[in-house]
Amino acid sequence: MLDVLDRGLLQALQIDGRVAFSLVGEVLGVSDQTIARRYARLRAEAGVRVLGAVLPQAVGRQVWVVRVRCVPEAAVGLARALARRPETSWVQIASGGSEIICMVQAPADAPAEESALLSRLPRTPRVTEVSAHCVLHMFFGGSTSPLTKNGPLTSGQRARLQPPAAEPVTSPVTSPVDLSAADHALLSALALDGRAGFRSLAEATGWSQTRVRRRLAELRSGGIVYFDVDFDPAPFGLRTCAALWLSVAPGHLAAAGEALAAHPQVGFAAATTGASHLYASVQCGDSTALYAYLTGPVAALPGVQSVETAPSMRVFKQAATVVG
Repeated sequence: MLDVLDRGLLQALQIDGRVAFSLVGEVLGVSDQTIARRYARLRAEAGVRVLGAVLPQAVGRQVWVVRVRCVPEAAVGLARALARRPETSWVQIASGGSEIICMVQAPADAPAEESALLSRLPRTPRVTEVSAHCVLHMFFGGSTSPLTKNGPLTSGQRARLQPPAAEPVTSPVTSPVDLSAADHALLSALALDGRAGFRSLAEATGWSQTRVRRRLAELRSGGIVYFDVDFDPAPFGLRTCAALWLSVAPGHLAAAGEALAAHPQVGFAAATTGASHLYASVQCGDSTALYAYLTGPVAALPGVQSVETAPSMRVFKQAATVVG
């Protein structure tokens, strides 16, 4: 289990994935060497990684929640194959081993059937059913994770850790931005290590370190690039994960989604197309805690008509990390 210092460091990284360890040390009352050692241990023992990511709509991509049902003996091989695809994230086997749930990014300006992956899945041997649900509105996820809700930092500490170069995005990015080859090289390097030093980023792009600093600040302040924290939930005592599909009366969808996003158990929540209008990924301590969550906070959400629960059996890929 992680102590308060570990949790504070992880929450600090979620606030700003590239925050200086010296500042984290000041906020938490320890030395920067202590923070560096803790981070190295968390990387080794809890699978913690800071990853740079791009807002999908900024590069003309649309996010889909995809459910793939298959014969049980084919699930592991198919999940591993999906995890290797660059357009996938959060690949997991659920529902007793006969269903794979994943997130897929596809071109936003083309129908789902024109996506190479989405069009190929229904024709894959031993796949019995595929359903793809377009993410219409994200209530929680992307640049935020459960760490921001469950960490020990006070509001004053969180304010000190906010990245000074970042500016609030007053309106969502609605059209793709033009990115150069060097921009793509920068983003690829950050996808491997969001805390990569400016020297290595300069080598990857062919730019000077000063230009890398300036361009990264521009991409962050424009809401194009954000930083996420991949981590193994088990050291947090979160050993039961599940996907929820909630049918909600349309008039209550926004209120239910906003309330769901505030739950500490929720790592991702979005309004989607399909028979169920609200999808969420949740993490609980055990099956008893999951039952208490479903019959308590979830049952109290406004307008909820039904809930389908699919416990996660095995995770093969998280935000961008292949783990299975």
